[in-house]
Amino acid sequence: MDRRLRRMQRGNSVSARVIRNCFIGGIAAFLCLFGSLPHWLINGEPSAAGVVSLSAAVGQSDVVLVSGMVITSNTRVKPGVYRLPGSQAKPAVIVRGSNITLELTGVVIEGGDPFADPDGYLGTGIEIDGGDRVTIKGGAIRGYKVAILARKSPFLHLTDLNLSYNWKQRLWSGIEKESLVDWMSYHNNEKDEWLRFGAAIYLSECDDAEIDHARATQGQNGLMVTRSARLKIWNNDFSYLSSIGLGMYRTTDSMVAHNKFDYAVRGYSHGFYFRGQDSTGILMYEQSSRNTFHHNSATHGGDGLFMWAGQSTMDTGQGGANDNVFFENDFSHAVANGIEVTFSRNRFIGNRVDDCWHGVWGGYSYDTEFLNNSFAGNDEAIAIEHGQNIAIAGNTFNGDKVALRLWANATQDPSWGYAKFRDTRSRDYRIANNTFENHGSVLDVIRTSGVRLSKNAVRGTMGALMKGGLDVDGLQWDAAPVTTTVQREVVPTPATWLPLPDGMNALLPEGARRGRSTIIVDEWGPYDYRHPKLWPVGKATDRPLRLRVLGPPGQWKLVSARGGAVNTSAGAIGAEVVVTPAGEGLDLRLEFEYLGTEVVDPRGRKTPAGQPHRFVYEQFEPAIAWNTRWWTWDEKADPLTAPQAFADRLNEPPTKTEVVPRFDLISGRLMMPDLPADRLAMRAEGTVTLPAGNYELVTITDDGIRVWLGDKLMLERWDIHGSEVDRVPFTAGRHRIRLEYFEATGWAELKVMIKRR
Repeated sequence: MDRRLRRMQRGNSVSARVIRNCFIGGIAAFLCLFGSLPHWLINGEPSAAGVVSLSAAVGQSDVVLVSGMVITSNTRVKPGVYRLPGSQAKPAVIVRGSNITLELTGVVIEGGDPFADPDGYLGTGIEIDGGDRVTIKGGAIRGYKVAILARKSPFLHLTDLNLSYNWKQRLWSGIEKESLVDWMSYHNNEKDEWLRFGAAIYLSECDDAEIDHARATQGQNGLMVTRSARLKIWNNDFSYLSSIGLGMYRTTDSMVAHNKFDYAVRGYSHGFYFRGQDSTGILMYEQSSRNTFHHNSATHGGDGLFMWAGQSTMDTGQGGANDNVFFENDFSHAVANGIEVTFSRNRFIGNRVDDCWHGVWGGYSYDTEFLNNSFAGNDEAIAIEHGQNIAIAGNTFNGDKVALRLWANATQDPSWGYAKFRDTRSRDYRIANNTFENHGSVLDVIRTSGVRLSKNAVRGTMGALMKGGLDVDGLQWDAAPVTTTVQREVVPTPATWLPLPDGMNALLPEGARRGRSTIIVDEWGPYDYRHPKLWPVGKATDRPLRLRVLGPPGQWKLVSARGGAVNTSAGAIGAEVVVTPAGEGLDLRLEFEYLGTEVVDPRGRKTPAGQPHRFVYEQFEPAIAWNTRWWTWDEKADPLTAPQAFADRLNEPPTKTEVVPRFDLISGRLMMPDLPADRLAMRAEGTVTLPAGNYELVTITDDGIRVWLGDKLMLERWDIHGSEVDRVPFTAGRHRIRLEYFEATGWAELKVMIKRR
């Protein structure tokens, strides 16, 4: 059926119901004002006549929201808190039509219990269903998988909204080792696959939209945009999210300015691991081109900026995320890459990139400029593999271990489409007018031709001007770079790069908290320092256990302690607490009281300044001595295709035996010392005694797992799979637990935990 005909039929159906719906909506508002609205109407539950559907009449003001309401005209909602339960079947509120303003000032819309675990939130808060020139302003929407979803709604305007505290995943990475479960993948969004990761705002085919003065924190993703053009995104705060601040897919010709995308991060534990798990302040995928980013802060992310040309470019060698400009942004303190920009051509001018693993990772970039940027304290300031026609000019480099690393791999995968259709040599770099100070080495170049260096100043302490073993054709270097007077590159500044008249200063102020060491990621994402929190100084398994008290300025005192002796009873934020656990295992609960500035807890509850705030640190790890046996196996004893031969192999003497207190294993190489990386099998048995309460055994495995409690099989995921979480409930008392596990090939993971429910 023709789409226009379907829309006409739907419009006629809606029109046929409008009088009845407006009448019901008016009665609902009247009754709610007088406190006698029926329960079924408040919650939008089915009545004897079926599901309630309400529409707001033209010109209504102070409308009372109910679940399933359809807004079709200018509407002001009566201020208050509305619990409109999230549902996978339908959005809580629908806006349908054109030239509509929905005023939500003073309104809070809740999709679920605001203090519940956020991974249980469902559905969409407000869906904009087509139409054009829709405006939604003011108010807060929380407790949904997606707070606002808009499709095919050009000239949409979202302004002055608080979309914090929506859905996010529970994270399973720990203090010492990450979990593969937490890795993200945004590589495909042709069918809105990104929706499975939730968002404060999700826009699809919304050309010329404007999003400003919005806030979204303590969720998973902020603003996600796909297949849209000419957006204006400014003065927003999408920070302290567990995955993405701003995500763009096939989105072009847009301006992103004066936004905060700080602390969009996961996959980091300071001093233990720093891979970021594909979290990032700004994500740009699949032909997102001709966009301008200026005066944004995207610090302390997995990456600051993560740009990828897209699968179509990988397959054909054509296109890319091209001709974007990044001007005077801060991409510092990324746990992986401040800027990751690949398979594309772009311009980076006047940005700050400090304290990252790689300041820039520029694999297969071409015709790209890095001009007048500032790099400091990175492991590698600029690292580019297979780059071509790159300008690195007018930049300052200070204290990086390696300033410039340029190289090509010896071979390419012959089946890779990109390499079939593109020249992938590493060649033609202009490196001019840069200042290099205090570096381990300035230049590390391998299999690269046409490197031209001129008028660069090299000052301070140097480990090496050029790293040994260079393989460079046509290398040129100034005769006396130490005395060179460096000039910044002259870059014309068009009006579209200038600060907006009402643009906020989004950059971190002088003296602000900075550095990768400030990144704390717990099971619900990045910590925002707005509430007091205890965090291990070293390993969570250290004995005695050292904890640092983090949070806003103030004082704390110990109220009660169970399961261990604490060395001090009071102190200031920033102090350390030393805990000596009692007995075997760990069942620790420490309760403290804080007094200081305002507290905002992870679910948004506030304690005013000067009022006491209670907070708790708990750690539970019951004592289990796992008697463990490991075997190797070959294809003749495959656990899936030859189960009897596999069982016979496990009746033979084991390859390795040991007694361990826990299983927390992950590797892409050797999973266990003295054992090969692949084709392993394990059996373990242990006994645990649990005090009164309800518990669950949590396993994270790659690959197969079986779990018995006593002689009863409680869990069987006996196949080859990526890391998966399974839970086995059980109660207090003494339990004998048996595990059987196998690893086939590739990455391996085995984590076993007992948690209180």
